[in-house]
Formats: sequence, structure tokens, C-alpha cells
Amino acid sequence: MLIGHYFVKLTAKGRLAIPSKFRREIGNKAIVTRFYEKCLVLVGLSRWENLMTKLTNKSEFITEPMRDVERFILGSAFEVDMDSQGRFVVPQVLRGYANIGDEVVFLGLGDRAEIWNKKEWEKRESKIEEFALESLANREEGRKIGD
Repeated sequence: MLIGHYFVKLTAKGRLAIPSKFRREIGNKAIVTRFYEKCLVLVGLSRWENLMTKLTNKSEFITEPMRDVERFILGSAFEVDMDSQGRFVVPQVLRGYANIGDEVVFLGLGDRAEIWNKKEWEKRESKIEEFALESLANREEGRKIGD
């Protein structure tokens, strides 16, 4: 299971080193693609189909919004190979989409890792923290968010 967050540097050749704790889970081949909130997602090849099943209910592909989800994720997906040091090249088009610069955050989310521009992640993390604290406070008071 992929958990935790790790800070890494993008090399001059556009490579990222997968955090060592993620390497066994992800394996030597993976899929990297754009994802929600202007981040990337990295999934081991063996888990890719399971993730796509979770994200896109195949019976709903007759709807335009579900086809657009498929286009958004699959249409920008790349299969990547890891080198002996657990590094892979992030395609330029994906670096542009997620504004990937020198400093990058890998975020483990169980079956996948999100890849964020460090500054963008810090902004997002602040929002998440605020929401989580509000949710916990409301839960303790027995209220639902938005009540």
C-alpha cells in the first residue's frame, strides 16, 4: 500500500526517482497520466485496470461526462519504465499540465501515487487541513458539513 508523502527533485533530463518505499508496490512498469486538481497520477501497471474500473463505471460510458473522464485520463496516459535507480522520465506534456518544476511531492494514496508541484501541493494541503479540521469538529458536534 502506498502511503505518506515524499519530496523529490526533478532532474535536468526530466526524470523523477520514485520514493524507495513505493518502488516494490509500483514495480518496473507503470502508467503516468494527468489527474484531477492539476496533479499527475502514477500507478503500477498491474493495478492500472483496477483503478480505471473504480474511476469509470463501464456501464456509464454511454454518458458524455463519463466519456470525457475516460478521454481526460486515458488520452494523456503514458507507459513508463523504471531504470535501475527507480527513476522514470515524466513526459513534457504532463510536466506542463501539472506545472512540474524542480521540487515535486509524491503522495501515496493506497493503490496510486499522486505527483504534485511542491508549491501547488502546499496550497492544496492547507485547504485539505482546514476542511478536515472543520469536518472533525462538526462530527464531534453531531452535525453534517453544510448544515
